[in-house]
Amino acid sequence: MTTDKRQYIDLHLHTNCSDGAFAPAAVVERAKGAGLSAIAIADHDSVAGVAEALAAGLDLGIEVIAAVELSVQFGEWEDVHLLGYGIDYGDSTFLERLNGFRQRRERRNSEILERVNDRLAAEGRTAIGLDEVLAYARDAIGRPHIARALLKKGYADSVEDAFRRYLVPCNVPKAYWPIADAMAEVRRIGGVSVLAHPTSISAERKELRRVVTELAAMGLDGIEAYNNLAQADEMEQLRRLEGELGLLVTGGSDFHGIEEGLEMGRGRGGIRFSAALLAPLKALLAKRRNQLLSL
Repeated sequence: MTTDKRQYIDLHLHTNCSDGAFAPAAVVERAKGAGLSAIAIADHDSVAGVAEALAAGLDLGIEVIAAVELSVQFGEWEDVHLLGYGIDYGDSTFLERLNGFRQRRERRNSEILERVNDRLAAEGRTAIGLDEVLAYARDAIGRPHIARALLKKGYADSVEDAFRRYLVPCNVPKAYWPIADAMAEVRRIGGVSVLAHPTSISAERKELRRVVTELAAMGLDGIEAYNNLAQADEMEQLRRLEGELGLLVTGGSDFHGIEEGLEMGRGRGGIRFSAALLAPLKALLAKRRNQLLSL
């Protein structure tokens, strides 16, 4: 019997500071338990959990990278996700912009909850209170927190069922960063921009290649080739773009703690993310920091 001595990472994890189920320190503890050597906390439009995660990482001996997942728009595509790695998460201008998005998100989620309660009333069911949703959230409520409240009430059989029956029909459009603006902001605060789960944009290969090529020309640094959405052949296609377009390749599970069958540290088909993916990312981050220092 042999023991796998290779190191593995997960560069796409969420906490309850956005729409995840667990507190930042708890996510780090789970990552340690899963045998990961490094992780990135990448909450949606929030860096509120980064400091706690970094502190937990120091205590537990696991590397934590400060990150964020920005909700962006690119042409006809809305709700594209852009990961920013190694960012200055304390930058005041960046925090101001995130706060503006947070306020809009809070208004949106309040309206979603109101719509859900209207639907429940039509079914003769008791409304979900904001306090019941906040029991699952920390920095701000999101649709997964409403889903968990619906599940606890017995109004849905699973989180996925709650989305299908209530949250998708009751959705309210969200605000997005223009992707060029988001990439420029990530670069300004010393970070590296990576397109999350690219196949969520398009499963059509020629179209996806066109989009990634255009984004690379606009300043995109990398693509999350290894993820929980892409099939093995799609991951290989994305990996080929690394050399062709000079992009970084990263990997992450997009773990929220509420998905059925999704493990931290693993992508689709059980694929694991090698720690070898970290070296190019760190090299580019060091180069970017040096560029900022020379300004």
